[in-house]
Amino acid sequence: MEVIEVLHMNGGIGDASYANNSLVQKKVIAMTKPITEKAIIDLYCSTLPKRLCIADLGCSSGPNTLFVASELIKTVDKICKELGHQLPEFVVNLNDLPGNDFNTIFKSLLPSFQQQIRTKLGSSFGPCFVSAVPGSFYGRLFPTESLHFVHSSYSLQWLSQVPEGIEGNKGNIYMASSSPPGVLKAYYEQFQRDFSVFLKCRSEEMVSGGRMALTILGRKSEDPSSKECCYIWELLAMALREMVSEGLIEEDKMDSFNIPQYTPSPSEVKIAVEKEGSFAIDCLEASKVDWNAYENGLSLYNGFKDGGSYNVAQCMRAVAEPLLVSHFGEAMMDEVFRRYRAIIADRMSKEKTQFFNVVIAMTKTGSSSSLASKIGPSRFT
Repeated sequence: MEVIEVLHMNGGIGDASYANNSLVQKKVIAMTKPITEKAIIDLYCSTLPKRLCIADLGCSSGPNTLFVASELIKTVDKICKELGHQLPEFVVNLNDLPGNDFNTIFKSLLPSFQQQIRTKLGSSFGPCFVSAVPGSFYGRLFPTESLHFVHSSYSLQWLSQVPEGIEGNKGNIYMASSSPPGVLKAYYEQFQRDFSVFLKCRSEEMVSGGRMALTILGRKSEDPSSKECCYIWELLAMALREMVSEGLIEEDKMDSFNIPQYTPSPSEVKIAVEKEGSFAIDCLEASKVDWNAYENGLSLYNGFKDGGSYNVAQCMRAVAEPLLVSHFGEAMMDEVFRRYRAIIADRMSKEKTQFFNVVIAMTKTGSSSSLASKIGPSRFT
């Protein structure tokens, strides 16, 4: 499986699309807003750019795609007014793999984004250039020293490839409590290689003093097979094993499928950043969000309250279906996710289920003057 060819969220605006099933991701972006806001203010005050170039890596396609850019622009507008500065020109680069639904972004999302920003900022808002940059962020994407601010949320847990040497992970589709130690080691080493490449590429593309704010689906525990990060995939593996036992899926077919993802701990992220050496860590923390992000914890599906299992199953379908289709075929997807939803409903009725996040803000090392003292620490408390 070539990850770059099949890893993308479900496009369009249908029931199983990422556009209609990304509320968890939006909540996580809102939770990390104080960290992102502080990073962009520090960036502006230390570099005073006349043109501010932002990159959102792993932007996907849906209501969250331009949400971060909108919030960053509004934050810079506020600080410019406080300092009596003219608002800089903005360049917003939206990056994802080539299979991403960029058409929906530019047809449906960009016009409303532009209108909302103009309405909010009025005459102070100058040019804002928005571009699509398809390609893997495990490689160079932008010219040398062209970026001021890099953001990514819920993307860097995806690996550049399925790790090699995990043939012994039979009956699983990801790291699990039953996975051999060699499988866990292979996943960790693949993450370390990929994240190091990511940091090196961004360090070449960013100006000195540039800022980066990343949110990675991760874990608090140092155990890479803990339920904090693996449970959601273990339940999907249960649905697939049911279908194997009934002869609906070939056993060899399941045993050869593994998710190209690694959910790191804060210490693993810290080790990788310090080893690569291009960035200073400004903030590093873990947070959590419920699997079902809907406010009341309930949803209506076919007229019955289901405790949110439909929402969670649809969210995971929007994320994982392209990978599953590439390996198992499209014909059985409805049945896979019907079973998956039933298993999720059972577990959610018995225990609290949460995603864990690792959030890190960094500065590209290098000397620069600063106006941060003019802002005052009370803005960030």
